[in-house]
Amino acid sequence: MQVPKKLVVLGDSGVYGWGDPDQGGWCERLRRHWMGLPQGPVLYGLGVRGDGLERLAARIEAEVTCRGELRRQRPQGIMLSIGLNDTARVGRPDGRHQLAPEAFLFGLQQLLPRLRAIAPVLVLGLTPVDEAAMPFAGMLWYDLATIRRFEALLEEACMEADLPFLPLLDDLLADPAWLQWICADGLHLNGDGHGQIYARVRQWPALLQWAQLELHTGVSLAI
Repeated sequence: MQVPKKLVVLGDSGVYGWGDPDQGGWCERLRRHWMGLPQGPVLYGLGVRGDGLERLAARIEAEVTCRGELRRQRPQGIMLSIGLNDTARVGRPDGRHQLAPEAFLFGLQQLLPRLRAIAPVLVLGLTPVDEAAMPFAGMLWYDLATIRRFEALLEEACMEADLPFLPLLDDLLADPAWLQWICADGLHLNGDGHGQIYARVRQWPALLQWAQLELHTGVSLAI
């Protein structure tokens, strides 16, 4: 019997599914979808609320390398969805970033080769926020211009490492209804927002190619 592939998804509250109590977020939706397919990949969503790049990098080996199930195999793929928390300014709208842009890029340049040594890597872009609802938690300011800058750094690091990258921000902002996809806290996606990410990730050609699902999902890609 063919053993299904394993995909580990690393990230923050977006991967965890915060804001979508009914369906568990985009990552959980993808897990359920794949579970219903013949030989669909096994998905492990390893999202931790509040994580930024540095905290995620500190937990990689301990969490990722044990997700092989059979004969201590490592997973066959890693998806990375991180960076939104790093963009926040602390204390005031012009305060310091939780992680400076230069440090964010450097950290990615160190992290991506580490991940690639374990398994093939795919990287997602960042999601928008409602600037009018800031500050988050009374002390963190998120803004779209900074998020766009950090997403560009993600794309730059992926181009350098020759890794698949799925930009999200501008595609989401192009829809006039995008503010309706964000929770009242201004930061987290709600159920509709997670549905938007799920629809994009589920149809991402790079992910379908990795999962070897091109021939099995041709008529079932609608939300």
